[in-house]
Amino acid sequence: MRHRKRWLTGLIALLILFIPVFWGGALFVAFVAVVSAVAMHEYYNVAFGRGGPPWHSPVLLTGIAVTAVTPFAAWYGPPEMVGVVVAGNLLAIGALSLRQFGEDPGVTAVAVKEQLGVVYIPLMLSFLVRIRAQPDGIAWLLLVLAVVFVGDTAAYHVGSAHGKRKLAPAVSPGKTVEGALGGLAGNLAAGALFKAMLLPSLPWLSSIGFILTMGIVGQIGDLFESQFKRINDIKDSGTLLPGHGGILDRIDALLFASPVAYLFHLTLG
Repeated sequence: MRHRKRWLTGLIALLILFIPVFWGGALFVAFVAVVSAVAMHEYYNVAFGRGGPPWHSPVLLTGIAVTAVTPFAAWYGPPEMVGVVVAGNLLAIGALSLRQFGEDPGVTAVAVKEQLGVVYIPLMLSFLVRIRAQPDGIAWLLLVLAVVFVGDTAAYHVGSAHGKRKLAPAVSPGKTVEGALGGLAGNLAAGALFKAMLLPSLPWLSSIGFILTMGIVGQIGDLFESQFKRINDIKDSGTLLPGHGGILDRIDALLFASPVAYLFHLTLG
C-alpha cells in the first residue's frame, strides 16, 4: 500500500513539476519560490525539533521571506545578486538577534540555524534557476531532475528489496550500501538516456563523470538532512506528500546536486 501511494504521489508531483519547468519564466521562478518557502518551513521543524521557536518569530519569518525572494534574484538579477540577498539576510537577522538577545540569549543559535537554512535551501535551488535561464536550460534541467529523482527512487527500491549492509547507521539506519549502489545505477541509466536524447553533443566521458558526481553528492545531501531528523527524532520533514513525507524530504538530494550541475553546465555547456 505504501509503495502504491508513493508511486501515485510521485506521478502527480512530476506532472505538476513539468508544467513550470517547460513553461519557464515567471511561472518557473514563482514555483521555485513556493517550493523553497515550504521547504524552509519544514527545515525549521527539522532543525529545531519539537518545542522550537515559532516559525513566525522575527528571525525565522525573515528567513522565509528571503527564501521566497532569492529565486527571483537568481532569475532577474546578475549571478552575484543571490550572494547579496544571502548577505542581506545575515545583516537583517544580526540586527534582529541583537535586539532580542537581552531577553532571550538563545536567539543567537536560532539566527545561526536560520542562516544555514537560507544557504541550504534557496541558495542551492538558485543554481537550478540560473541553469533554466540559459538558452539550453530546459534540457539541462530535465537531465538534472531525471538523474536525481530516478537515482533516489532506485536507491529506495533496491535498498528495500536487497539492502543488508548499513551505509551510515549512526545517521540513517535504513540506508544501505546496496541501496546506494542501486541509486548510482539509476543515476547512470537516467543520465545516459536523457543525455543521449537532449544533449547529444556533450562528450560521453565527461557526462558520465558529471552524472556520477551528482549521484554521489545527492546521496550526501539525503544523509545531511537525515542528521537533523536523527538529532530531533523526526521521521519526515512534513506530511505534504503522502508516501514520501515533506517537500524537503524530496529535494534534499537535489539541493546538493544543484551547484554541481551548475558547475558542469559552465564547463561543458
